[in-house]
Amino acid sequence: MNDPQTGAAPALRRLLDLLGSGAATEDFAEVLADARRRGAPAAVLREIDDATWQALRVHRTLRQHRRREAELTALFDTAGDLAASRDLDTVLQAIVRRARLLLGTDTAYLTLPDEAAGDTYMRVTDGSVSVLFQTLRLSLGDGLGGLVAQTARPYATPDYRTDDRFHHTGTIDAGVLDEGLVAIIGVPLLLGGRVIGVLFAADRSPRAFSPDEVALLCSLAAHAAIALDTAKSLADTRAALAELGAANELVRAHSAAVQRAEQAHDRLTDLVLRGAEVPDVAAAVATLLDGEIAVLDAEGEPLAGRVPSVAGLAGAIADSRAEGRSVRHDGLWVCAVLAGQDALGAMVLRGRPDLDDADRRLFERAGVVTALLLLLRRSVAETENRVRGELLTDLLTTPDRDPAGLTARGRRLGVDLGRPHVVLVAEPVGPAGSAGDATDRSRLAGAAGRYLFGSRGISAEHDEAVVLLVPDGGGPEETARRAAERLARLAGFPVTVGAGRPAAGPAAIAASYAEGLRCLRALRVLGRAGEGASARALGFLGVLLGDGHDVDGFVRATLGPLLDYDARRGTELVRTLRAYFDCGGSLTRAKDELHVHVNTVVQRLDRVEALLGRDWNVPERSLELQLALRLQLLAQA
Repeated sequence: MNDPQTGAAPALRRLLDLLGSGAATEDFAEVLADARRRGAPAAVLREIDDATWQALRVHRTLRQHRRREAELTALFDTAGDLAASRDLDTVLQAIVRRARLLLGTDTAYLTLPDEAAGDTYMRVTDGSVSVLFQTLRLSLGDGLGGLVAQTARPYATPDYRTDDRFHHTGTIDAGVLDEGLVAIIGVPLLLGGRVIGVLFAADRSPRAFSPDEVALLCSLAAHAAIALDTAKSLADTRAALAELGAANELVRAHSAAVQRAEQAHDRLTDLVLRGAEVPDVAAAVATLLDGEIAVLDAEGEPLAGRVPSVAGLAGAIADSRAEGRSVRHDGLWVCAVLAGQDALGAMVLRGRPDLDDADRRLFERAGVVTALLLLLRRSVAETENRVRGELLTDLLTTPDRDPAGLTARGRRLGVDLGRPHVVLVAEPVGPAGSAGDATDRSRLAGAAGRYLFGSRGISAEHDEAVVLLVPDGGGPEETARRAAERLARLAGFPVTVGAGRPAAGPAAIAASYAEGLRCLRALRVLGRAGEGASARALGFLGVLLGDGHDVDGFVRATLGPLLDYDARRGTELVRTLRAYFDCGGSLTRAKDELHVHVNTVVQRLDRVEALLGRDWNVPERSLELQLALRLQLLAQA
């Protein structure tokens, strides 16, 4: 019976404990060494050595079983990932990570071909620390991966740097060196005999890869190939379903568009047949397109809706006219309203940044309907204006023959001659500021008709000029100025407009025409052709030309700031200015006339300049001031 201290039993129990705990291989050799230190007999040592060798065999077998179990678990997990149809990137990342962990390498990575670029790229890496390596792109056939792809067989190298079985390139070697890799194994991803990628595992120290490790990596590569094929099949299926859905949606959209177009056509046709106006059509189109519609005439003036203040709108209208269809501009849709090549205006759609083809055609069809309405209105207006023009001609030539009859005729034509009207006398500006010829007057007459389009005014050619009778809405001065600007745009050349004072009744209108005609001639003589003005706006010339001789109005318009200042402050600016002019502009004589110091005169004249402006003493202005001072003095007397 063995001694418990020197026998083999304790050592055998220790070996069994090491096997049970999964100790490292080095710990088994320590059992025999410990028995030698205790002085165990040679027979016992042989028995312990045999038991240690058997224990190591069992240890290796258990380790292989555990490793095989881990590999099978990894393969089952990967199969589960594939069955669960997880995201492709997630599956590939899991496969690469498991390859690295099961083979115990420093890194693992997977490359795929880029058919568009004609090379391969790093799709997934695990354990990599080099950005250069992670972004590496390999030409087809280069490096160990190229050899694997060409032969469709696994390849392993214990030292990549010295292995000459494959083609080395500077780019690949630089990436491998930057990552510090030495031992590399690569296996193909096969799909129907075709290589669709390569799975790698690599160490940063020399290493030989066992057949079991190669087989395991090939199994993981097969799963990666299945994942890629499944992803491609799913992508193709989704694309086919998307195309089918898009086709169905297109059919439904086309059907809905056809039905909507029919409804829109019926609605617009009904509006036209019922005699609707442009605002009615604009409102209907706004409802159909679920946006806001504005309609502009040829001059950009609004006919319906609110015109958006957007830069470049005129250019967008010109682009629409050139292209013959609606255009997009700064979040708006713009459609020129055309009758052949004649631009009648434009439609602007707001609130619909995007229009499909059906809505865009509807918008453009609304432009055609609007053009028809505008043409109809223009034709009616031209007919009415000819009749009204005859009335205006009779008002200007024989106002006293039958005033009541003229008033009744005006009422039948929608013109109330009993209300105040402004008479505008317009003429085209020819060369060197002269009056234009008969052709220009004819064009101006047409422009006047368009200018009065939609209003209660009337116009006619009369005595080598074009006369317009418009309701008084802002005074003759502003009406004349606005008319000169607008008529010039409509006619395409400068237009001079003279206005008479507001008048009501045939006789007063005829007198106002005479005053407007004198004002027109005065503008021409003064070199102000192309402007619009009234007699009152011409200063003292207006007093001379006007029938009413509005002396008080002229004095107030000329000396008003000085009169108000004297009234508020109790000063004598008007008296000082009169003395200054009476003394021929002499400060010394003026101070004697006023019995004040010369500095006082200077200070008062400085105040006059502050109130009237720096040009108060220029010849033309001073003439008006002196005339106003004289008229004021006469009025006081």
